[in-house]
Amino acid sequence: MADGTMTLDTPWKIAALIGLLAFLRIFWGLWREAPSRRLALELLDSGLIAFLLVFVLVRPLVVQAFFIPSGSMLPTLRPGDRILVNKFIYRLSPPQRGDVIVFNAPPYALSEGDGQKDYVKRLIGLPGDVIKIRSYDGVYVNNRRLDDPPGVPAPQYDWPVDEFNHQPLEEGHTVGKDAYFVLGDNRNDSNDSHQWRDSITGQSRPDLASWRVLGKAMVSFWPPGRLGLVSDHVQVHPSKAPRQVVTAPSADFRAGKDGHEPR
Repeated sequence: MADGTMTLDTPWKIAALIGLLAFLRIFWGLWREAPSRRLALELLDSGLIAFLLVFVLVRPLVVQAFFIPSGSMLPTLRPGDRILVNKFIYRLSPPQRGDVIVFNAPPYALSEGDGQKDYVKRLIGLPGDVIKIRSYDGVYVNNRRLDDPPGVPAPQYDWPVDEFNHQPLEEGHTVGKDAYFVLGDNRNDSNDSHQWRDSITGQSRPDLASWRVLGKAMVSFWPPGRLGLVSDHVQVHPSKAPRQVVTAPSADFRAGKDGHEPR
């Protein structure tokens, strides 16, 4: 997830800063007779204009910085990374399969007691796509296995499964109209579409409404050693190769050397 954007992330904070700058502007305006004070007034004007441009135009509509607090997108994004999200690009063209997107999490994706949060995941399914996940094999989109970026692990679960969580459903899940299916690159430790359920009925609710998408993750800019572009649809696409038959490892192997199930 990508909750806790940057420090100035709520309207009241932005309004308070704008009010403070406006107050200082008026205060210094009373002393504009002195040349040195006129210079201070000009600098304050410039600062106020820049602040308004950033927090009234650029941040809400164009680009915004987000902090990554969890490992759900490993190895693509690490805890502590700061990324820039393009909030304007999807006004020009729709999201594409493989994009890393930031979105406002739906209520059924949140833990009890959580307020509004923004998540970052990879877009896997577009409207009308049929999604299947096969344990120790991969993610299938319209019966073609998805080629992921290097380092993304194979899932250790089947999805969707029957009501008893025993057998995978061959028909898969069809993504709804005006909706998307998203997964974390850390396939086996991510609160994503395959995990989401209605808190009352317990029914799976994997679809993410398209209107919840805030933008596309473009660049990781901090820490300096992590500077670079975030992978997208150019790297992720359905394979043209036929489906491979993969035998799941034994129970002993799945448990790992320490005898604990992997997360």
